[in-house]
Formats: sequence, structure tokens, C-alpha cells
Amino acid sequence: MRIAAAPISWGVCEVPGWGHQLSAERVLAEMAELSLTATELGPDGFLPTDPGRRAHLLDRYGLRAVGGFAPVVLHDPAHDPLPGLRATLASFEDETVAVLAAATGVDGYDTRPTLDAGGWRTLLTNLERIRRETARPVTLHPHVGTMIETREEVDRILDGCGVALCLDTGHLLIGGTDPLDVVRRAPGRIAHVHLKDVEAALAERVRAGALTYTQAVKAGIYRPLGQGDVDVAGIVAGLTVAGYPGWYVLEQDVILGSEDANPMENVRASLACLGGLT
Repeated sequence: MRIAAAPISWGVCEVPGWGHQLSAERVLAEMAELSLTATELGPDGFLPTDPGRRAHLLDRYGLRAVGGFAPVVLHDPAHDPLPGLRATLASFEDETVAVLAAATGVDGYDTRPTLDAGGWRTLLTNLERIRRETARPVTLHPHVGTMIETREEVDRILDGCGVALCLDTGHLLIGGTDPLDVVRRAPGRIAHVHLKDVEAALAERVRAGALTYTQAVKAGIYRPLGQGDVDVAGIVAGLTVAGYPGWYVLEQDVILGSEDANPMENVRASLACLGGLT
């Protein structure tokens, strides 16, 4: 099992006003302290954009970059996502998986528009263009507060185009999709994994509109692996049987109140859970 970290587990996020933002040096040092050897890149500005400078910084902590999150507007017929996406991907290392989110076009993940038939056609067409015309691994990340969130929307992606998926076990469950069901139905479509655990009762409140996504994160919807309601063991077992060769990225999204927060301990607990599965 290839295990990687993600800066969002340390509260580092692209959303404006998303809690206290820790320095890259602290986050990378704590990843190294946990004996992690790989990470996702985090939001723009967290790590140097120049590939050489970024690689040098990661090398100092014994880390490599294995994934990069890229929110992209895919549903607007007046917007061509490929030029901007190509520019973003040009700074990625060759082995770094592009993790696309079908962005709404506004900041944050608390509200989103509804796609009409034309929007769906544009989105699916753009995903096929990206899949065919991008010379690197590209995945689509179903994500709360984006254009692909619910089970119906995930199914439409699986049926309507050939793009690979980033299986984010937490965002899928919050959106109403059983991630284990995706593993069983479409294991060949999974090219990257974000391992999250969530509290199902809070997820239900988000789906019902009783809590915004941001409120749910503040309330602790994400739990260390093994302490929530995601069948982490079943998902890992299913992917292992299917021969999944990629990375398992530990992601427990948090919002930090200050520099004194200690998010590393939740990552440590998640690593201990995975250690018990192997």
C-alpha cells in the first residue's frame, strides 16, 4: 500500500477564510516526522510554483509530489478549460496525478448551481477532451459543493464519459454515494484515492441542508480512519483484490483555530488504522 499525505489534513485549503493556515515548513516537517514519503501539492501558494524549487523543498523533507488538486470550470459553454488546465499541469512533476474538481466558478463549497441539459453536455464533452488531449494521468474528484456531488451525478459521470476517478471516500459518502459500491461497480475507473472517514449523522445533515459543508467540517465531520462510518477496511480490501496500483492519500479535512492546533495526531491515528489493515 502506497500511502501519501495531504496538506488539507493540516488545515491548508484554497477556500478564502478557511481557518488558520500553517506554514509549508511546519506541515512538511510533521509529514516527515510521521515517516510519510509522499504528499499532494496543496492549494496555489502553499508550495513554490517553480518545479525545481518545489522539488528541492520537498527533497529536504524526504517527500515527493503524487497529486495536485485542480478546480476547473467544466460546465460553461463560453469557457474552454483546456488552456488554463494545461498551464497548471505544466508545473506538475511527470508522476503527479491531476485531481480535477468540477468547480462552480465561485469560492467555497457551501452552495452550487444546478446543471441543465446543456451544462451536462458541455461538462461531459470537456472531460472527454481533457482525457484524450492531456498527456498525463487525470482524474475527476466528486466533491461536495462542486458540479459533481450526488450519487446521480457520479453515476452520470460513470455512464457518460471515460474519465478516471479520484475515489474520495468522504466526499462520496457526504454526497450520498457509498464509496464501497463504486469500488465494486467500477474498480477499473479508479486511478487515485483520497481516504477519509466521516460521521454519517453529520453527513446526513449536510445532505438535508441543515448544515453547510463548512459548518460540518468545523463540527468534526471528518474523523481519523476507523473512527467514523466509512468502511475503510472493505474499500482497501476491494481495491487490493482489483489490483489498484495507485496512492492512498490520507485526507481528514480540518479547520484550525490557531498555530497551537495539533492536526498531526489525527494523521497519526489514521496511519495506525491503516497499519492494522496490512
